Amino acid sequence: MSTVARIEEICSAHAGRKGSLLPILHDLQAEFGCISEEAERVVADALNLSRAEVHGVVSFYHDFEQAPDERPQVQICRAEACKARGVEALMPEAEASAGKRVRLQTVYCLGLCSVGPNARVGDAMHSRLDRASIKQLIEAV
Repeated sequence: MSTVARIEEICSAHAGRKGSLLPILHDLQAEFGCISEEAERVVADALNLSRAEVHGVVSFYHDFEQAPDERPQVQICRAEACKARGVEALMPEAEASAGKRVRLQTVYCLGLCSVGPNARVGDAMHSRLDRASIKQLIEAV
């Protein structure tokens, strides 16, 4: 199956659904690891939107990548609650541990505010991070 055909199939799976743009984009991100310009065009056509409208959503949300990045990703919460619990002091250790091998992504709130600082790897949440545990987490991915 061609890439365009698969994108069209994903769009069709959401046909008639109100607010289908975000679910389609999430499915495309999961399937292809990014939302390409080609995918933006196909989605725009399928939803009768302009490519600019689709691109605006893709570029606004941190969940969507415009180019594939094969490196493992660690999302680190840098919202106010985690800042109050010391996440900024952990960032130099996190960046040093990640180097160019692991992609660190700043996110704002993982929903575990009372047990921060927090990070997410895939679907796994990690809380109460300190310098040693964030280093161990990043080195393990």
